Amino acid sequence: MPTDAASADIAAANTGVGDLRVALDVAALEGWLAANVAGFSGPLTVAQFNGGQSNPTFRLTTPGGAYVLRRKPPGPLLKGAHDVLREARVLKALGATPVPVPTIHGVCDDDAVLGSAFYVMGMVEGRIFWDAGFGDVPHGERAAYFDAMNATIAALHAVDIEAVGLGDFGRPGNYFARQIGRWSKQYLEDELAGRNPDMDALVAWLPTAIPAGDETSIVHGDFRCDNMIFHPTEPRVLAVLDWELSTLGHPLADFAYHAMMYRMPGDIVAGLGGADPVALGLPTEADYIAAYCARTGRSGIDNWDFYLAFNFFRLAAIFHGIKGRTLRGTASNTQSRQRAEAFPRLALLAREAMESCR
Repeated sequence: MPTDAASADIAAANTGVGDLRVALDVAALEGWLAANVAGFSGPLTVAQFNGGQSNPTFRLTTPGGAYVLRRKPPGPLLKGAHDVLREARVLKALGATPVPVPTIHGVCDDDAVLGSAFYVMGMVEGRIFWDAGFGDVPHGERAAYFDAMNATIAALHAVDIEAVGLGDFGRPGNYFARQIGRWSKQYLEDELAGRNPDMDALVAWLPTAIPAGDETSIVHGDFRCDNMIFHPTEPRVLAVLDWELSTLGHPLADFAYHAMMYRMPGDIVAGLGGADPVALGLPTEADYIAAYCARTGRSGIDNWDFYLAFNFFRLAAIFHGIKGRTLRGTASNTQSRQRAEAFPRLALLAREAMESCR
């Protein structure tokens, strides 16, 4: 678990808005909003959120209210990365389900407007927790916040993909093989970011260790407490954010990524870093898994260490990509250098989980 100072640093680096770090033609945007967003009326003020590692995110303020804009970053991009149009599609589809998401007000796939694709959604006011231990919440209430996250991810995995029009949102089946191939390829092709022996070992081992059996659901791909907006005073999730990595996939991969917070050093992303959850007023990892299983009709989860190894590897590959963007000068977040430096630690955690499977 991070120290109070580390949590404060992470929150400060990701909370609030500041000057535009990515150029944005405000006049062109205001014209597009007036023509495409019902009820929009200027004048428009734009500020960039301090968070948003991958896709630059902006707060749009008008006399009548506020919106949020997400766009692709400028510069050369890896194939398939930063697909904000996929984000917009899944958010629109989930709008009529029990999964809490912001309302989509408009989508623009015309690069001529701002220089890259973008979408505009409603601004959801509430709290974001950067500390996975929920240290800002009274001790006796923390377990309820964990239960709210657990219920939200279980609701996501229960969504009928055909009924919401997402049957073609990804390829059903063979999720692990495809994901391992995708992230291995991205890691190997980014020569500027370099190679790592732990990652090389995982690239070789993971395809040989995929558990038998298959399931398909919508998966978020980055389901963490800091990608959710909670009610200002209640243990309730108002909106799940950052759907860039969402697709059709294996629900246990998605849930294990979320539950990885029990093993994750808190100075990398929101995690407990090996702290005693009971002392913090939180459910144990085993109890958290059991709650998810109860909600999804499972008797348990076999091969848990494989799912953890896969997810640490996948996150390490993402951080490897951040390292590459940092070296190219295209990373949009001031924390990009710190995340690039954290890459080898994640690779080592993935290898340790791999070794525990043997």
